[in-house]
Amino acid sequence: MSGENRLTEIRDEIDQLDEQIQQLISQRAALAQEVAETKLATAEVGTPVEFYRPEREAQVLAKVMERNRGPLGDEEMARLFREVMSACLALEEPMRIAFLGPEGTFTQAAALKQFGHSVNTLPMATIPAVFHDVESDQAHYGVVPVENSTEGVISHTLDMFINSPLRINGEVELRIHHYLMSQHGDLGQVKRVYSHQQSLAQCRDWLDEHLAGADQITVSSNAEAARIASKEPDAAAIAGQVASEIYDLQVLARNIEDEPDNTTRFLVVGKQSPSSSGRDKTSLLVSTHNRPGALYELLSPFSDNGVSMSRIESRPSRRGNWDYLFFVDIDGHAEDDNVRRALDKLESGATMFRVLGSYPKAIL
Repeated sequence: MSGENRLTEIRDEIDQLDEQIQQLISQRAALAQEVAETKLATAEVGTPVEFYRPEREAQVLAKVMERNRGPLGDEEMARLFREVMSACLALEEPMRIAFLGPEGTFTQAAALKQFGHSVNTLPMATIPAVFHDVESDQAHYGVVPVENSTEGVISHTLDMFINSPLRINGEVELRIHHYLMSQHGDLGQVKRVYSHQQSLAQCRDWLDEHLAGADQITVSSNAEAARIASKEPDAAAIAGQVASEIYDLQVLARNIEDEPDNTTRFLVVGKQSPSSSGRDKTSLLVSTHNRPGALYELLSPFSDNGVSMSRIESRPSRRGNWDYLFFVDIDGHAEDDNVRRALDKLESGATMFRVLGSYPKAIL
């Protein structure tokens, strides 16, 4: 058989598979509509219907990756299924997702990674504005950055949980690649570099080597930096690739971050309390007496019950000088027997104790 004939056969097979895939997606969408109708029919009067279940989505994507045999990688296969689920969920209820804007930020990219592109993303000017939109039901969920693998925790996000009633419903990890962009393609014309303070810090070595004479100017977001650079001929911005497309800028350099594994973690905030997905994380806000050994005693129930603590951060409590609150992440769900025993013991010894949320761990 000639090569051309074989190509024709392969294309015919692809066309047949495409038709089958399309039919199956339509069947899945019809079932999603039936799910919505069933939930609405069985819901108690006055009780909000939860169409999106974070733990259910996490379980579906985990199964997708477990049965994946290639040639597509796990991350790409999960991304495709997430988009299918996003489109199906939009038939039940189009979701509104608030994020730290403006358009083109990494936080928007994280929101789309978590929820797919069949949602309405709402750019907010500040992290408190994201929380407010969710608290007031203007948005179903919010997405905010919480820590970067290079520069550490974003304290403003943690501080919001001290007074907000919102809970953590999920997390997203996003590999961060920084691009230098401007109106022109000449690095020698750049006199000022705009970016968020975190991004400037993450690209410090590259900037020192290639733009040592340029002023580094901090702005509220990378997308705002791109907007400013689009108005100033001798300025450049550090931002994600999508910002160059939104603001019609030319990319001068790619992947200028100093650490190749530079990753930012984002939190999904909402009003739900997700059930166990089988692969979960629990976040806590705790405080204890200021005396020797108090923190050790407070956290010892984790070790006693075989619970792994993955992170602890201290923040001023704002209740008095040198009084601190601790943000703690542990593996497992609050419904797990060993976690529940540890939390009951911890609560009995804490001066302040709150579970901020049990939620599925980030998928890739």
